[in-house]
Amino acid sequence: MTTDRPLRADAARNRASLLAAATAEFAERGFDASVADIARRAGIGKGTVFRHFPTKDDLLAAVVLDRIDGLAALARELIEAPSPGPALRQLMEAAAGQQRQLDLSFLREAGGVNARLDDARTDLFASITALVERAQAAGAIRPDISGLDVILLMCAPNYVVSYVPDPAPDLWRRYLAIIFDGLSPDGAGPLPA
Repeated sequence: MTTDRPLRADAARNRASLLAAATAEFAERGFDASVADIARRAGIGKGTVFRHFPTKDDLLAAVVLDRIDGLAALARELIEAPSPGPALRQLMEAAAGQQRQLDLSFLREAGGVNARLDDARTDLFASITALVERAQAAGAIRPDISGLDVILLMCAPNYVVSYVPDPAPDLWRRYLAIIFDGLSPDGAGPLPA
């Protein structure tokens, strides 16, 4: 249910508990997570789930929107940062850290989920592109990097680590550092088209 009305305190608590439970279930089971298991984990009835979210897609979209909206807000804030290079790195760390907490790769199978999610992703991508352009103007990253490059590279550290059996919890940070060094204009060779 998408509404601009403020929720009652108990309804807001139920919604927050439901989103936390859904995040955990989707992280463990992907799109196969059941509404019954999510409700049980949240300590509420299935009817309460459906009062907040008419479909499982709506619930999934709310979980993902919460993450995307948070990253977009951070990106918009960092666009105004006095040092664009460290600001871009901060955004990339936040994105990789969030992805580590909730692997959203199962979304490829779930489809577009809903139009609001598509709009939020478009806003996030625009903010990231603006941050990349500021970092380039400041000479902090190479000029042949695009916003799309950075968006894709934000996913890479966790993807790479997923192939390591029993990785250290912060191993993704090592690969993010390597990626960020690769964005540097120092010693950079030309990129293929």
